[in-house]
Amino acid sequence: MADINPTQMATQLANLYVQQAQQRLTVQNTAAKAHSDGLSKLQTALQEFRSALTTLTGKKSMVAMSASFSKSDVGTVSASGTAQPGTYSLFVEKLASAHQVAFDGVSASTGGTLTVSLGGSSFNVDLVTADSNGDNSLSTSEIALAINKASGNAGKVNAMVLTSDGQTRLVLTSAKTGAANTVSVDASQVSDAGLKAAFAAPSELAAAQDAMVWLGGQGTGVKMQQASNTFTAIDGVSMTFSRAMSAGETLSLTVGRNDSDTATNVQGFVDAYNTLLKTLDSLTVAGSADKDQKAGPFATDTGVRSLRNHLNSLIRQSFGGVRLADMGITASREGTLTLDKTKLNKLLADQPTALDGFFNGDTGLIKSTGNYLDKWLNGTTGLLKQRKESAQRAQSDLDARQTRIDAQYDQAYKRYLAQFSQLQTMQSQMSQTLDTLNGYFSQ
Repeated sequence: MADINPTQMATQLANLYVQQAQQRLTVQNTAAKAHSDGLSKLQTALQEFRSALTTLTGKKSMVAMSASFSKSDVGTVSASGTAQPGTYSLFVEKLASAHQVAFDGVSASTGGTLTVSLGGSSFNVDLVTADSNGDNSLSTSEIALAINKASGNAGKVNAMVLTSDGQTRLVLTSAKTGAANTVSVDASQVSDAGLKAAFAAPSELAAAQDAMVWLGGQGTGVKMQQASNTFTAIDGVSMTFSRAMSAGETLSLTVGRNDSDTATNVQGFVDAYNTLLKTLDSLTVAGSADKDQKAGPFATDTGVRSLRNHLNSLIRQSFGGVRLADMGITASREGTLTLDKTKLNKLLADQPTALDGFFNGDTGLIKSTGNYLDKWLNGTTGLLKQRKESAQRAQSDLDARQTRIDAQYDQAYKRYLAQFSQLQTMQSQMSQTLDTLNGYFSQ
């Protein structure tokens, strides 16, 4: 008679006891995980598509513009989609500069308070705590450090020490350019007479000056004056000047449409939509045994299929009197989009505002698509949030069922283990009895 193994037999029978329930639950868990993973992929795809639309919205216009100066050493220029094509004459009379002053003999034996003014604001500098080495005197470097570290400064005025020809000077520079941003120091609250005298006699190294640029001829055109060297007075154009011009010089600004960058903007939408469509197709594919193709997690989900169909229908609508085909965008039988740049350029040449009429504005494609996507992605009421919460509840139910199956297995295992352990004991007793009888009869 073979020996009985209670543990092995109890394990086998307990597994058989819960086998059918465990198999059903495993299938359901696999489907639940596929559904949950599918929801995550769907959310990521929709968020990335919405992000691509937001990027296009941030450009203000789908039509890209370019700008250039006739002289590259005068400065740099760029144009956004709101700029108007044209050629402009400019004259840079002077650049904006920051105020810079120097003070000789800046040192003291006592503390006090300095007041540094910049334009219409000021801040105090405490010299009592400026003695960093504890020698009861203040060097030029210690005073410069105290100015830079003053709580009210925050980078408004930069203090530095300049040593030249054996002479040490304290140099103060305004962080901002412009005529209004002059730097001055009030040392009336300092008891050291030498320090008072030093701050009372500043040397101007650079004047505080506004930039002055003429749209048109110098003295006859429109004067543009400001504290910065970057001008945005022309709508959609940003100009930063690096040098002033000499009398008799000319400068032209040319603004025009950049067809290559415009096509890139449109191609960005096409690529983003095709990427989303690819994900939706993989999630809703029906599957085929002949092609060894596995069905997607939403193959029978009418809601996700409706999402795909709605987006497909939405982009084919007319916005601003323009359709996709008018700008050279065609759709394949599978729904993916392709851009013909030649047709796009022809549309822009014939109707410069047609592209923005289709994509932008409160009634454009981007806004309409964004509103629909919000029904799915809204963090409070969105369909994806509701679906994820439902999936979590379903998973909790499956986890509870797994707990019950585990308990049933444990109960069955303990029952079988007790039964086979008892049988093993009886087998051992019978074996001992047989051995005794065999020994008796052998004598």
